[in-house]
Amino acid sequence: MITNPNVKINLGLNVLRKREDGFHDLETLFVPYFGISDTLEIIVGDDYSRTSASLFARYGSQVAPSQGSVKLEGVFGVETEESAAPKLVQGISEDGRLMITIAREEGVDWDPLKDLTAKAYHILSEDFDLPTVKIFLEKTSPVGAGLGGGSADAAFALKMMNELCGLGLDESQLAGYASRLGSDCAFFIYNRPMIGEGRGEILSETPQEAAGSLSFLTTQDGAYHIEVVTPAGIAVSTRDAYGGICPHLPEVPLRDALKRPVEEWDGILVNDFEETVFAKFPELAAIKRSLYDSGAVYASMSGSGSALFAIYPR
Repeated sequence: MITNPNVKINLGLNVLRKREDGFHDLETLFVPYFGISDTLEIIVGDDYSRTSASLFARYGSQVAPSQGSVKLEGVFGVETEESAAPKLVQGISEDGRLMITIAREEGVDWDPLKDLTAKAYHILSEDFDLPTVKIFLEKTSPVGAGLGGGSADAAFALKMMNELCGLGLDESQLAGYASRLGSDCAFFIYNRPMIGEGRGEILSETPQEAAGSLSFLTTQDGAYHIEVVTPAGIAVSTRDAYGGICPHLPEVPLRDALKRPVEEWDGILVNDFEETVFAKFPELAAIKRSLYDSGAVYASMSGSGSALFAIYPR
């Protein structure tokens, strides 16, 4: 089974308060964005893979003869001339029931066995007798951009294994597993515009009163369209983004702001991370200004950055 996990953007992101468990209470509107996606294939046992040969041909064939391959902690990686991080890595769990292969043009600098797709397999295996599974993931969505690419991969993996293994889980049950993997993972189970609260895992439908303003988010021929910008060479860690945050209640609550026309969102539909992230990366603030200069009616950073998006009239 092959899918293409898409990313998301955040319309508004208010950091309301620090919680006793160390997390923060948030409110945001998660919106799926289909212009950027990964490729995820999961097969059971020795079923035929339609992507593995292509991945090894395009990423594994670029081996620098003088470097060869490396093995670390059970993980096989192919070193390349262009990057210190291998472009293709592969890991096999100790019990041999999970094999995962990840390919990324910019290099894979994390243990594939700790990838969220592998963790998705393991949390399901705690409750179900899963068969041997092989995961093939081609990462084309940016890492550290606030677009939730890793969370999307994990949520799609849960949905795929639910179908492949006949687990019979419904959306709410899958969302429960997803919320254990990451704050925004549960959103990708539903993959439609939804309000996120708590850590982001408490989801609800968008306000009915805002349906008119938000209709363009779910149609291809609305009055507006969204474009996403992913600045090269800038990755923002969630830890750093939260480091300078001062939680507070917004002047205009999220649901009230979303009821306004799109042209009125600037200044009232805010992302609280922009203040601290822009201070560290002023080039991101410059990009946001350029989006308005290019005709956007609304522009914002997504999540904790570094990606930004703009809404333009068609």
